[in-house]
Amino acid sequence: MQKVNFVHMADGTAEDYRIIAAGVHAADDRMADDVLALLQNTEANDMGYQVDRLTHSLQSATLAHRDGQDEEIVIAALLHDVGDTLAPWNHAEVSAAILKPYVSEATHWIVGKHALFQTYYYNHHFGRDRNARDRFRGHPHYQQTIDFCEKYDQNAFDPNYDTMPLSAFAPMVRRLFDRPPNRDMAAHDT
Repeated sequence: MQKVNFVHMADGTAEDYRIIAAGVHAADDRMADDVLALLQNTEANDMGYQVDRLTHSLQSATLAHRDGQDEEIVIAALLHDVGDTLAPWNHAEVSAAILKPYVSEATHWIVGKHALFQTYYYNHHFGRDRNARDRFRGHPHYQQTIDFCEKYDQNAFDPNYDTMPLSAFAPMVRRLFDRPPNRDMAAHDT
């Protein structure tokens, strides 16, 4: 691959930035494979749950798929915790950031806020407000996020559930990341 001539971005030429744009597009072409590999790497971590993080993600996606959700929500369910092992304290934002250029604003918001909304199920055990999510009451995606957590997240920790394999979802992941990135949602335009 060609390399730019600069060592300081301020010195870059139009040709240098065309080289970088080609590199960004090449990375975008690998997104599905990279995300699937990242997801596969969560298999080694159970964080104390009865199932590992990969199984939880597969169960979430299986539940959404069997509930008749569209592919975008199914893949959101699959990838909602993909940031868990990288950034356990802000995994929802990491997961949402990965999806952001490829999904609707609603799906991005749901994934980005699901961790806060999920605290409804356990905050009271730590003396914290289980209704912390209510600060978003009135937001257009508030109820969708409650429903997402209720139907596809909080109940996806069953070692005996008939979970679909990753191979069933891989084509959906590829279709999602084959979409042209939403330039309004992307960090930069190349």
